[in-house]
Amino acid sequence: MLTLAKYALLFALTALAEIVGCYLPWLVLKAGKSTWLLLPACVSLALFAWLLTLHPSAAGRTYAAYGGMYIAVALAWLRVVDGVALTSYDLLGAGLALAGMAVIALQPQG
Repeated sequence: MLTLAKYALLFALTALAEIVGCYLPWLVLKAGKSTWLLLPACVSLALFAWLLTLHPSAAGRTYAAYGGMYIAVALAWLRVVDGVALTSYDLLGAGLALAGMAVIALQPQG
């Protein structure tokens, strides 16, 4: 269970770094915010790339499993930052994506 929690936290931090790194330029381009937001966006995307290297699996497997957590974190961002209510379909989809992530990330090694 500790391994699952460790993987989930690492995947969640990775997803958050990617979302912040993409959201800040979106604010600059779509909402007319200061171009200074591009600096923390670059830092966040560099953090995202570094966090990906901490995952123990091969890169392709990491990206595949990461996708499930990205979906869940993106939906949480939608709710918390954008203030959009999630539907039961959002929650079901996130649950299925997280289950897929667990299957891929926790497969027996060897």
